[in-house]
Amino acid sequence: MLLHIPEVFTKAEVKALRRTLDAGPWADGNMTSGHQSATAKRNQQLPEDSAQAREVSALVVQALNANPMFVSAALPHTIFPPLFNRYEGGGEFGAHVDNAIRQRDGHRIRSDLSATLFLSEPEDYDGGELIIEEMYGAQSVKLPAGDLVLYPSKSLHRVTPVTRGARVSSFMWLQSLIRDDADRETLFRLDVAIQRVNLDKGPKDAAVIELTGVYHNLLRRWSEV
Repeated sequence: MLLHIPEVFTKAEVKALRRTLDAGPWADGNMTSGHQSATAKRNQQLPEDSAQAREVSALVVQALNANPMFVSAALPHTIFPPLFNRYEGGGEFGAHVDNAIRQRDGHRIRSDLSATLFLSEPEDYDGGELIIEEMYGAQSVKLPAGDLVLYPSKSLHRVTPVTRGARVSSFMWLQSLIRDDADRETLFRLDVAIQRVNLDKGPKDAAVIELTGVYHNLLRRWSEV
């Protein structure tokens, strides 16, 4: 499932984040590349141990954990510390699949989901579309600053060349409580339906209570904790 999550950060918050990030020590983006990615990647990245990256990374995780749509869709077990990249001057990232396992500071996660948080407005740069191969074909994603796209890490994806301006974003991986993509999507759609019925009939309605029970029983059956 590919999901657009709007307004993880407000425009004012994005500006504050960018002031911190733009002052950072940007370097060659291949510092975190796997073997496959290193041959396809041309961008800059903020070193993960820099003060700027650590500060903004913590704010991104805090915002994601407070975002109901993200939590419902991702059911996060562990969010790998978000990283930051910048594409300009023809920079691009060719077709690749993210590594299955990510490791940092002795912590290891399975990458079930990938996410890109856009930190540049789409009109500020040309190109830079995130192309994600889905069951129904390639999806082109270029979102407003502060919005995020969430998608399965197993998806083949790429970033088209940026021919004007600069595309700055945060990218991350996470291990979900629900390993299977189809099961995770089922739970998300069920949660959305429950919320709609709840708004219409109220939390004490018999249907809301029964559907909520089904949701938690499925979560209990499928989750890995």
